[in-house]
Amino acid sequence: MDYEAQIKKWIEQDAERMEALSIAADLYLPDWCLAAGFVRNLAWDKVHGFSAATALNDIDLIYFDPEDITEARDRRIEAKLRSTSAFPWSVKNQARMHERNVDDPYTSTTNAMSYWVEVETAVGATLNDSGEVVLVAPLGVEFLFNFTVTLNPKRPKPVDFRKRVAGKRWQEIWPKLTVVNA
Repeated sequence: MDYEAQIKKWIEQDAERMEALSIAADLYLPDWCLAAGFVRNLAWDKVHGFSAATALNDIDLIYFDPEDITEARDRRIEAKLRSTSAFPWSVKNQARMHERNVDDPYTSTTNAMSYWVEVETAVGATLNDSGEVVLVAPLGVEFLFNFTVTLNPKRPKPVDFRKRVAGKRWQEIWPKLTVVNA
């Protein structure tokens, strides 16, 4: 199975996700994507056979711009997005997130995502200049089809991992999931 093609097809068939991608693309942010639950939740819904998508509690718009790493810029972008849509936007410039995570500086959005706590969360979607869905997946996408939540070996923070798994209630929402490397 071509996992990337399948995920792209699911996104393209989801009017709400395509609208969010279009709105984000109109901002012309550098190295951007909609990530985390935006892709992960859809894939888990599909592999669980859900007939409807699980509601998104937020849409993580991430980008990489070392020219302006202020949190105030992210808040301005969120305000602009919320003025044009009802989506629950969360905006983060990955060029500054290494400070919060106590890592060496990230070099791109993809590089930043490669440090995320769970492997399955490190997947995003963007649109290319032709409006086609492109996946951003530094750790791959096949994990999304394995019914797993996996600790990222590049960021072995088992305490944070367990807190996230419990706090996000993923195994309640998607009961076939198993936790790996906790």
